[in-house]
Amino acid sequence: MLPDLPGQRRQTWPSPLREGLPALLASLEGVPTVALASGDPLVSGIGTTLIDLLGADAVRVEPAVSSVALARARMGWPAERCTVVGLVGRDPRLLLPHLAPGHRVLVLSSDRHTPQTVAALLAGAGYGASRMTVLGDLGSDSESRSQTTADDWPVAPPQEVPALHVLALELSGPPGNGAVPGLADDAFEHDGQLTKRDLRASALARLAPSPGRHLWDVGAGSGSVGIEWMRAHPTCTATAVEAHAERAERIGRNAGRLGVPGLRVVTGRAPDALAGLPAPDAVFVGGGATRPGVLDACLEALGPGGRLLVHGVTLETEHLLADAYRRHGGELTRIAVETAAPLGTFTGWTPARTVTQWFLRVDH
Repeated sequence: MLPDLPGQRRQTWPSPLREGLPALLASLEGVPTVALASGDPLVSGIGTTLIDLLGADAVRVEPAVSSVALARARMGWPAERCTVVGLVGRDPRLLLPHLAPGHRVLVLSSDRHTPQTVAALLAGAGYGASRMTVLGDLGSDSESRSQTTADDWPVAPPQEVPALHVLALELSGPPGNGAVPGLADDAFEHDGQLTKRDLRASALARLAPSPGRHLWDVGAGSGSVGIEWMRAHPTCTATAVEAHAERAERIGRNAGRLGVPGLRVVTGRAPDALAGLPAPDAVFVGGGATRPGVLDACLEALGPGGRLLVHGVTLETEHLLADAYRRHGGELTRIAVETAAPLGTFTGWTPARTVTQWFLRVDH
């Protein structure tokens, strides 16, 4: 689309892009260089990648109208009333946390096959009635628009989906899991090794997930705390450490089904399995706290402002946490939860095991 000028060197992007860019950029050192991109290069674009590699001072961005802005304009959707989800080179299950009846989502598709994948995902989640609009080649002379539902996609898909398109979703389905910690216990596949709903909500309130923060979920069981940590914000990350291989596999399935497929699962026993992991901003120890060296390793890994929370149900763990509280301070809490259940022809209270919870905010 550019006029040919004498003396220009034209270079296509390397593939794979991220791995090939350093060598390309090194070959251009000292040469005035323009990187061409459509729309706004900072909307899931090459501008973000170049700034990551070179720094903001080395890259001057000249934005045009982005595909997101064009898609909102075509659909008549105000920016504050819809969500943008990027699936370019990413796991489609990242869409799942955004499912809510009446919600509008713009999907930045990876290729022409993305709508079919999204349709199957929506149908499987009970959102088959959701309306899907494929906005192809936005801003060009060949711009197109086609519409169907997730349920109808397998039988009546658009004739041809352009490789370059934005997918607009008007969601219709059952209420989602919600945006606050404390998912129902049956949202997780588990073998009984699960931090139950009320305790999980209490733990996450103290661990305080916030954008860009990383959690270690040690003795992760079903992975419920790490999963809910990551659901709190798209940039939250977590590593689940679990000694039992079968449970570790189960954590991966739970994470994918609940929309956080990026949860990293490490099969191993703490403290040895903690060596070399990315430094945490918060640590939850749901099991194995009495194993020698576990608490010390977690405390050493946390920097100033880091948060450590440990659960215990045995007398041995309770003694350990009482001693940790004496030495380090923090909060020591006992939580007892009772649930109403049938008792003969009447209803009575069924108590769960009382849990001792030690929380510490590191100040060293």
